[in-house]
Amino acid sequence: MKKIFIASDHAGYNLKSKIIAKYLKFKKINDLGPFSKNSVDYPDFAKRLSKKVATNKGSFGILICGSGMGMSIAANKTKNIRAALCYSRKNTKLSRLHNNANIITLGQRLIDKNKAFSLIKIFLSTKFEGGRHLRRLKKI
Repeated sequence: MKKIFIASDHAGYNLKSKIIAKYLKFKKINDLGPFSKNSVDYPDFAKRLSKKVATNKGSFGILICGSGMGMSIAANKTKNIRAALCYSRKNTKLSRLHNNANIITLGQRLIDKNKAFSLIKIFLSTKFEGGRHLRRLKKI
């Protein structure tokens, strides 16, 4: 089983807790924090998780903040990371099929827990198509 890392900031803490408790309780998941609702800086957690995904070949990451945007921007600063802000079934599927995204970012203020569960399931089960998409990824 591939490793799955998860982290958030304080604005994503509640959704992170629900994902761990409900959706991923039977999968191996590594919680990288935070471990309370106290205010934290999202770039610190995005960087921590991104480094783990980058050094654990084939692993995936889940990052959650208020909108998902800040985590996505911060995570994409790490080499070999392709973090995708996901908000719909279609854009989540395409993030894996065409972009081989290895981190999904979610916005707790924009989607509910059931939508988050659905998007994570799609993200983790969709395989990269390769082919012309691999050629394009190599240009990044």
